[in-house]
Amino acid sequence: MNTKPNFNKMENQLLPAIIQDNKTGKVLMQGYMNEESYRKTLNDKVVWFYSRSKQRLWKKGESSGNELQVCSITLDCDLDSILVKVNPLGPVCHTGSDTCFKEDNKIGYDWIKHLESVIDQRKKEGASESYVASLFKKGINKIAQKVGEEAVEVVIESKDDNEELFLNESADLLFHYLILLNAKGYRLSEVLEILKSREK
Repeated sequence: MNTKPNFNKMENQLLPAIIQDNKTGKVLMQGYMNEESYRKTLNDKVVWFYSRSKQRLWKKGESSGNELQVCSITLDCDLDSILVKVNPLGPVCHTGSDTCFKEDNKIGYDWIKHLESVIDQRKKEGASESYVASLFKKGINKIAQKVGEEAVEVVIESKDDNEELFLNESADLLFHYLILLNAKGYRLSEVLEILKSREK
């Protein structure tokens, strides 16, 4: 990152750092960084804060082991707020809660948007070893065929009592449906808008 936070904007030279789960999109906590903790976060790829109560640098998870692995760091338009997307290695709050806002950190629709962006990336890269890229190369007919095949598998597994197989086939169906939507130039959000418009 070429642009740096402007730590001089605050008298104590501390800036708020918002921590967000990279996969679920949930905001996990907020802490404060000074220039040194920011630099260590960049270098170590785990989140460091400046603790106002302890008056020292503090690595998140230094006692619990629940570190926050850095995926990306973004600054706001004024360069005085830091957004850090992470993979948490356990509950984030000292109370044992998933987040400091007492929310469950579960995969929701935000993760679907993440998956859609991964599909976009695989499509653009066109890597031969990528399953998604290979489907796009084979064309819309092959993608549509795969959606049909996975739908049949879901129907078959729904008639049995094997929960694991049913859920796995359901995941396969949704995954291939997202690929089909992408191939047609759409997003799942557009389908959800139609469903929402039908709500009475």
